[in-house]
Amino acid sequence: MSDLDLPVPSIPTARDAVRALRSSQIREVANAGFGVEDVLPFWFGESDRVTPAFIRDAASTALAAGATFYTHNLGIAPLRAALAGYVGGLHGATSLDHVAVTSAGVNALMLAAQLVVGAGDRVVAVTPLWPNLVEIPKILGAHVETIALGYGERGWQLDVEQLLAALTPDTRMLMINSPNNPTGWVMSRDDQRTVLDHCRRHGIWIVADEVYERLYYADADTTGAPARTAPSFLDLAGRDERVICVNSFSKAWLMTGWRLGWIVAPTALMEDLAKLVEYNTSCAPSFVQQAGIAAVQQGERFTQELVLDLKASRDHLVRALSTVPGVDVKAPPGAMYLFFAMPGASHSLELCKALVREVGLGVAPGSAFGPQGEGFVRWCYACDTARLDAGVERLKRFLGRPGAA
Repeated sequence: MSDLDLPVPSIPTARDAVRALRSSQIREVANAGFGVEDVLPFWFGESDRVTPAFIRDAASTALAAGATFYTHNLGIAPLRAALAGYVGGLHGATSLDHVAVTSAGVNALMLAAQLVVGAGDRVVAVTPLWPNLVEIPKILGAHVETIALGYGERGWQLDVEQLLAALTPDTRMLMINSPNNPTGWVMSRDDQRTVLDHCRRHGIWIVADEVYERLYYADADTTGAPARTAPSFLDLAGRDERVICVNSFSKAWLMTGWRLGWIVAPTALMEDLAKLVEYNTSCAPSFVQQAGIAAVQQGERFTQELVLDLKASRDHLVRALSTVPGVDVKAPPGAMYLFFAMPGASHSLELCKALVREVGLGVAPGSAFGPQGEGFVRWCYACDTARLDAGVERLKRFLGRPGAA
């Protein structure tokens, strides 16, 4: 047989479930900004401030001491114990045996899904939503159904009866992100109780992404000080129920680049979770875990001051955007974003690329968070107010250009 008779090899591709995943439109807009001078980037969910010095110093000390080796799959015991105390102080008694350390919050979400979801399973998610939560179950072969928040005079709201109707007995898992990225919506305690009771009856797992729980602006008392945390499923559920709570060091301690998170889950899952950690990342870096201990044990004052700063930035940006013709914006109770309507946002990806290209303003398209997000854009306000004002001026200039809608 000659070479001419050999079959032509097909182009190598990933499996269908992976090829069908959505690409990040946030990254697509950010990529469009490369090469554009003087871009103001509000597209990613992180502050423009560096991680606090006491956390960076802890990592430096750990590195100098040689903390560069593998650790236990579930994390070093001192960090797990510190997290158990931290979670217990916010949400009630929690033991070290219910806590696992992960290599970032998004890794925790993947691990949680791997624990309970397989091919053909049915998953329900409340949207608009950070795309990772919707796409992760699809990687595992699950089918994801979405229930949309509604937008009106009171901002973003959940129709809890609509959600309950979707949580049928054949549902394997519910994914809830509250405070929510991108909308800032926060699930009420009453709605959490109603949904938890429903999921108990039908044996449905709840995976709660509570990464933004500390970025919550409702007043705790008559002093006007923010509550320490948003309502959590951990306030209502026993630690050995079908509830997995995912969290991260990224937001409350400005540690986005450190890639450190944790899971609170039933003890019966921990042996299998350790196996999954082994086959995903083996363990979080030792010196990063030491920095995590410093964050948990020394960072409470920092976090409370951060929340006050973010609340002030939120209010400042809401006032500024409210002066822009055609913008419809409401102050959300949590997270670090405004998710608002504006002229041209019915094609939000194209709009956001034009904003970068024409005036150097970087915001995230609503369509990045699912079809229910189309018509809106997301603006991260975790920066100083002078930068926010500069961004608003660029938005006004864009909307005021000849031919603008």
